[in-house]
Amino acid sequence: MMKTFVNKRKDLSSEELMEIHSLCQLLPGASSTQTLCIIGYKKGGVALAVLTFILWILPACILMGGFSFLYANLHHHAIKPTMFQFLHSMAIGFLIYATYQAFVHHIKNTITRVIGLAALAGGYLFFHTPWVFPVLIILGGLATNFSKKRIPAKEKPSNHLRWTNIWLFLIVFVVAGYLSETARKENWENRKSFNLFENFYRFGSLVFGGGQVLIPMMYEQFVAREKMQYMQPEELMTGAGMVQAVPGPVFSVAAYAGGMVMREEGIGQQVLGCIIGAVAIFLPGLLLVLFFWPLWENLKKYVIIYRSLEGILAAVVGLMWAAVLCLSKDLFLQNTPAIDRVHFMVVVTTIYLLSLTKIPPPFIALFCLFLGWWF
Repeated sequence: MMKTFVNKRKDLSSEELMEIHSLCQLLPGASSTQTLCIIGYKKGGVALAVLTFILWILPACILMGGFSFLYANLHHHAIKPTMFQFLHSMAIGFLIYATYQAFVHHIKNTITRVIGLAALAGGYLFFHTPWVFPVLIILGGLATNFSKKRIPAKEKPSNHLRWTNIWLFLIVFVVAGYLSETARKENWENRKSFNLFENFYRFGSLVFGGGQVLIPMMYEQFVAREKMQYMQPEELMTGAGMVQAVPGPVFSVAAYAGGMVMREEGIGQQVLGCIIGAVAIFLPGLLLVLFFWPLWENLKKYVIIYRSLEGILAAVVGLMWAAVLCLSKDLFLQNTPAIDRVHFMVVVTTIYLLSLTKIPPPFIALFCLFLGWWF
C-alpha cells in the first residue's frame, strides 16, 4: 500500500496511510480490508469503498471456498507443498521496506523514539495477544498529549455525523441473533444457514488482532462443541494453513469454513455456505469503518486528538518493527541452514527491488513462487 498508493499513485500521504492503518487497528475486523475501504472512500465515497471491498476479498474467498470442495482430493493434485515457502520471506521484505519508510517519516524526536521502542518491545513480547495493538496505540496517543508544543488545530469540529452504518451494524447483529436462535429452537429446515450467518457475523464484530485470532473462535464454535461439531480438528487446521498461501485477507478462511460446515447439504448449499461465510465475516468491519472514519475525521480536529496523532503513528511504527522480528523468528527457526540462507537472500532481494527498481510487486511474488517450485 505504501509503494502503490503513496509513492506511485500519490493518492494519499504517508501520514494519511499510517493514520488510516492506526484507526483500523482500533476496530474489530480485517484491518487490511478496512484500510483499503477507507482509501476507496476517500477517493470516491461509499460506492467506491464498497467496490474496493468486493474486489479485494473476492479472489481469496473464491479460492478458499473452492478449497472446501477440493479438500478430500487435495492429495491427488500436483501442486508442490514447497511452492509457497518463499512467500513468507518475501512478505518480510515488503514489511521491512514499508516499516523503514514509515520510520523515516514519523520517528523524528525523543518522544516518538521512546514510544516507538516501547511499542516494539510490547508488540514483540505480546504479539499473539490481540488487545496489545489497540492498547499500545492508545497509550502512544496519550503520551504525546503531555506536551503542548504541537500547534492546536484551528478548525472547529462539525456536529453532523451519518449514523446509518452504525445503526445498520447493530440491527443486523440483533436480527441475525434472533433468527439464528429461533431457527434452532423451531428446527427450521434451513436453520444451519441462519446459524452460520450469525456465527460469522458475531466473529467479525468481535475479533481484534486479525485472522489469527479468528481460528481459535471457529475451533470453539465448529469443532469443540459436541452438539455442533461440523468439522474435525484437522479439517479446520488444514484451512488455516491453506489461507496462509492464498493472496488476500486471512479472514477469507471463513469461506472455506462455511463450505465445510454445509458440505453435507449438497453442492448448492455448500456454495451458499461459502458465500455466507465470506459476507458475514467481512460485513461488520465494512459497516464499522464506514461509520468510524468520518467520525475520526471530525474528532481529529479537536486539539487532544490532533496531538495524539504523533504518538499513534510512532506506536504503529514500533508495532511494525515488532511484526518484522516475530515473523523473522518464526521463519528462520523452522528450516535447514541452507534454506535459511535462501530465505535471507529473498528478504534482501525483495527490499532491493522495492527500493531501487520499478518492478511491480506481483512479479516479485511470481518469482518467489517459481523459486519455491524449483526448490
